[in-house]
Amino acid sequence: MAVLDVPGAQIYYKVRGVGPALLLLPGGDGDADAYDVLALHLKSDFTVISFDRRGLSRSTGPADTSGPRTHADDAALVLGAVTDSPALVFGTSIGAIIALELAARHREQVRTVIAHEPPIAALLPDSERAQLLQSQLDVEDAYRRDGIAAAMALLVKIAGLDIVDRDPDVPVALPNPGRIRNLEHFLAHDAPAVREYRPDTVALRAAADVITPAAGATSVGPVPHCSTALAEMLGREVETFPGGHNGPLFRPRAFADRLRGILRSI
Repeated sequence: MAVLDVPGAQIYYKVRGVGPALLLLPGGDGDADAYDVLALHLKSDFTVISFDRRGLSRSTGPADTSGPRTHADDAALVLGAVTDSPALVFGTSIGAIIALELAARHREQVRTVIAHEPPIAALLPDSERAQLLQSQLDVEDAYRRDGIAAAMALLVKIAGLDIVDRDPDVPVALPNPGRIRNLEHFLAHDAPAVREYRPDTVALRAAADVITPAAGATSVGPVPHCSTALAEMLGREVETFPGGHNGPLFRPRAFADRLRGILRSI
């Protein structure tokens, strides 16, 4: 565990395990601890790295500096502090967007990127794009009008989350003060940044050889279609992972096995 000074912020990060560097980028309000169980199943084969995005938990930084490109630059600095070699990167949801930005902006630090269901409306056909954008805006409006619970209820629908679709020993996370602060930051800053995000398609096509789009086997709705659209744009295939949008949290053993298998084949 360490804290890294970056432009305008301090980033808390964790490193555990042995082997090639593997950066995990969770979705939503997920911090450096979010994928601890997933990391437990991976650390015998990889040096697993995670960090608190600026504004979350133990990291600092002005809220208005948040956004996928800034988070990707922070990720590059964290990787530079841990390893001299190109890293393996897995991200889901906003974490997948950050992973794609990392490949586009810091290609030399990336060996491969697995982008699991990045909610990039700009990639979708017109009708689906409008649907996803409106749904994302509805979440932000609900947060401003009615608070966290109302916003998260809508976000669960957008992502097609099913709390039953999980391993029996995986508990449902209960609210706590730290989680509430992280959700407030995410809904006020990162969620709008995701809605407004437009990928650099030229840079992504240039990095297509290191990008693997991915989606959950049980995912529904427009978000997994973003992975399909990304794959079509890059001329790649979509890899399927256990569970739905929250597979890394809800199906950690099977998810780790699938992730390990893909990374070993690259």
